[in-house]
Amino acid sequence: MKQREYLFDNYKVLLIVLVVIGHFIEPCYDQNPFLYELKWGIVAFHMPAFIFISGYFSKKIPSVRKLVSGLVIPYFVYEVIYYLLYTFVLDKETELYFTRPKFTLWYLMALCVWRLLAPLVKRIPYYMPVLLMAGLLIGLVGIGNFLSIPRIIFFFPFFLAGTEFDSSWLARFRNRRGYIGVLGILAGMAWFLFTDQYHHRLSVKIFYGRYSYEELGLSSIEGILIRIICYGVSFLLIYLFMLVLPTEKKSYSYLGERTMAVYIFHGLIYSCLKYGSSILGSVESNGESVLLLLFCMALVWIVSRKPFVQVTDKIAHLM
Repeated sequence: MKQREYLFDNYKVLLIVLVVIGHFIEPCYDQNPFLYELKWGIVAFHMPAFIFISGYFSKKIPSVRKLVSGLVIPYFVYEVIYYLLYTFVLDKETELYFTRPKFTLWYLMALCVWRLLAPLVKRIPYYMPVLLMAGLLIGLVGIGNFLSIPRIIFFFPFFLAGTEFDSSWLARFRNRRGYIGVLGILAGMAWFLFTDQYHHRLSVKIFYGRYSYEELGLSSIEGILIRIICYGVSFLLIYLFMLVLPTEKKSYSYLGERTMAVYIFHGLIYSCLKYGSSILGSVESNGESVLLLLFCMALVWIVSRKPFVQVTDKIAHLM
């Protein structure tokens, strides 16, 4: 049996915590300086890294049956659940748009498309530069959230990079000297983030991949240049964190196997709090911000318990 790579379990634990925090501070991050910069730091790499890891574990060509069972059917089930929640519980005006994924469900649709197309795309000469160019050009077109096309194209390079990655490449850099160097780079990037003023005139949505340059208030040239920087920062952070996270099994490593349950259920809970109350939008002080972050970490633990995991597992094996 292939030995489990706990590096990626530990990485996924970090990322799912950041996913939850990133969503729950969305209504209030611009009301607190620390949350504001934290939001920028999170969006700069958490989804690119998650997608990269998904690509790493998608090296084998999946069967159509497995894709339908594990992604397509769950997508439709969760879309219906969100529709029922929005319509009958939260009284939020919506419709059953299967072509326009609700909230976090775009990732299920995108993952299915990436796994189907990856073997075909890899036949294209210099496919990575081609995809990066496509990711830049899609920002020129405003097609909204239809089939998550902008996000699928924008994030595709991260998925394909993951399929080509070999974890043995990390060995030469995982030493004391490299560890200190990486921490120094990360500290420098954090310092830059908290002192730079230019990004304050931008929107964190430049990392979302969903919006066109026009929707972000950018000219075509400025949008393309900024997106190039986004790609560079995201890829750099993906590899840097890979060099400092532990490779051995930790007490929390098991959470890395349960990220789908956290991903699905935190979104439902977030929707209830966002549309059913004003509590998230009222967070302003540092004390309130700390409490919100602690709540997010507690929520990750709660929805990673077996009852929630069993629900997502059953839905993923309906076929």
